[in-house]
Amino acid sequence: MECVESKFIQISSTEDPLRLASGACLRDVTVAYETYGELNHAKDNAILVFHALSGSQHAAGTNATLAAAGPDGRFWTSECHSGWWSDFIGKGKALDTDRFYVICANFLGGCYGTTGPSSLNPESGLPYASGFPSIAIRDIVDSQARLLDALGIQCLHAVVGGSMG
Repeated sequence: MECVESKFIQISSTEDPLRLASGACLRDVTVAYETYGELNHAKDNAILVFHALSGSQHAAGTNATLAAAGPDGRFWTSECHSGWWSDFIGKGKALDTDRFYVICANFLGGCYGTTGPSSLNPESGLPYASGFPSIAIRDIVDSQARLLDALGIQCLHAVVGGSMG
């Protein structure tokens, strides 16, 4: 598979914060994600891939530029440059990018570009660190639903993942 680049999108704001299961609200939430293949005109060929607990949005292909990707780029080591599910995503593979538009987003609270403990708290200007609110699976799902809304995708062909995904 070709080289890919992570993308970053803001999914919440002061006016529309992300409300967490814990009752906390996060504003200025950024989600890091990668896409593979092309979204069709009907926008009904999208597959959302959830990564494992310690994974990232970099599911397929190679990305040697990740060391500079987003505010949390320091966590990308050389072993992260190859996609963790490259055997399954691509032309002629299980998630065939000739047919499907595959999306993989980094989890809320992750360290690979999505807002998490190492991100700056907009209220203090300092990293959240241990002050980052507890995250439930529901919060991860809600954040990815907002990503899909931002991409204009109302219906998924499938949702897949390994481990926690």
